[in-house]
Amino acid sequence: MKNLIIASTSTVYGSDYLEYLRPEVSKLFQNSNEIVFVPYAQPSGMSFDDYSALAKKAFNKIDIELKGLHQFDNPIKALKSAKGIFVGGGNTFLLVNSLYKLNLMAVLKLVIENGTPYLGTSAGSNICGLTMQTTNDMPIIYPPSFATLGIIPFNINPHYLDADLNSKHKGETRETRIKEFHHFNITPVLGLREGSWLKVKDKNILLKGALPARWFLPNNMPIELQTETNLSTLI
Repeated sequence: MKNLIIASTSTVYGSDYLEYLRPEVSKLFQNSNEIVFVPYAQPSGMSFDDYSALAKKAFNKIDIELKGLHQFDNPIKALKSAKGIFVGGGNTFLLVNSLYKLNLMAVLKLVIENGTPYLGTSAGSNICGLTMQTTNDMPIIYPPSFATLGIIPFNINPHYLDADLNSKHKGETRETRIKEFHHFNITPVLGLREGSWLKVKDKNILLKGALPARWFLPNNMPIELQTETNLSTLI
């Protein structure tokens, strides 16, 4: 049975790292006294050690030990034996490239489908979809494939921002970018606003958090999805 939290972000304005998700994270990993952290997305280019230390500090508050995957001699074995997994945010291109380079993409998909609790934020949420093609990140490295875990049957656009009608900026909006994606692809896309997340239990995919999310299909107007919507009914 799949058991995941797929969050738009690790940190909302005015709070500490993972603080807003702490009750949900405690429930997700309630039977896990230690988890494996995947630091490969390296936000701002920070080191694996520094990124793991940041995540470790947050998990210490709920009495869960955390160890970076880079600290294991055999990362494949580490994922297969993990009691819980957290993949943090950063650059999705870098994360996906590392997972393929280390032959971890298929392993990660297998252990999640077998029930290992999984937390993903930002880039770690992007990889839960069918592809990483709706990320907001710069292509700083070229992964061998854009295909990702396919744990959910659509793509995520984390950190989704609504257009500011009072702004003088004339660049493309997030909605425009997703429309561009749908010019060539039919995969549904969920625009996940800050502070919202998906709670996945087996086949149920519930939208959680204070804000609605935006659902995009090709050749259709976007739909606002309210909290507690079960997205599995939309597929």
